[in-house]
Amino acid sequence: MVLTLERESLTKKAKDVEELTQLINTYSVLGIADLYKVRAIQLQELAKKFRSLIQLKVTKNILLKMALRKSKKIGIEKLIDTLKGSNILLLTNMDPFKLLLLLEKNKIKMVAKTGDIAPNDIIVPAGNTALPPGPAISELHDVGVRTKIDSGSVWALRDTVITKKGETVTSKVASILPKLGIKSLEVGLKLVAAYDDGLVITSSQLFIDLNAVRRQFEDAFNKAFNLSISVVYPTKETLNVILWKAASNARNLAISSVYFVPEVASQLIAKAYADMVTIAIKLSKMNKEAVPIEFRGQ
Repeated sequence: MVLTLERESLTKKAKDVEELTQLINTYSVLGIADLYKVRAIQLQELAKKFRSLIQLKVTKNILLKMALRKSKKIGIEKLIDTLKGSNILLLTNMDPFKLLLLLEKNKIKMVAKTGDIAPNDIIVPAGNTALPPGPAISELHDVGVRTKIDSGSVWALRDTVITKKGETVTSKVASILPKLGIKSLEVGLKLVAAYDDGLVITSSQLFIDLNAVRRQFEDAFNKAFNLSISVVYPTKETLNVILWKAASNARNLAISSVYFVPEVASQLIAKAYADMVTIAIKLSKMNKEAVPIEFRGQ
């Protein structure tokens, strides 16, 4: 009987490894993601979201290692070194960088529990907590939130940090968070490594700081824009500025060299009149009779 059960178990494992190997050989990109803190219901939600793009496969590390060794994909056995703890296999034809971004964008907000590490400051905002007077008052006071009762509800008097970033969530904080509807944790599949065309790429190598990349593009654009203007190299983006600058320089040159053209005639006349008035005023101080009456005594 024991031998029969063992034989059946081995047969099932062999079948599972064979099916897993076929899956691995079917897709061009494989990802290993960490299942830490990811609950079954969240995994089901993610599976529905990714259905058309990614196949999620939960399996034991020992079976996955066997399947990876059995696969004929070049260099795929290097993924074995990344199999630590509880993992899930992601099978897709998506670019690994897009895979990482997709996982990052689809994290789920959750209420922190006792013992969790706060990724950011957990704050009870000022205002109506929507909690009725009663035990909630003492629970809020226990975590440092000052309150008042107004219109039959408990109100927080000011924004209050009840757990700082990096600190462990206490049982008192954990008990009040669901009542306030504060979801401070982001839970999702964390990509550990990915295999693509013979390469095993770690999450740190895949990670792209989109804000930093955006700033780099903006900086490059600004430098190219300024260079185009300074060397007078017209482009679609800089043509209007170059023409405006050329017109402004031409206008200033015409005024400074007293070159009479219609575009600067009014400025030249105004400048000549101002110069005349200045000279007349200086002359009137030396000899009033030498200047017109209207400039005497100025």
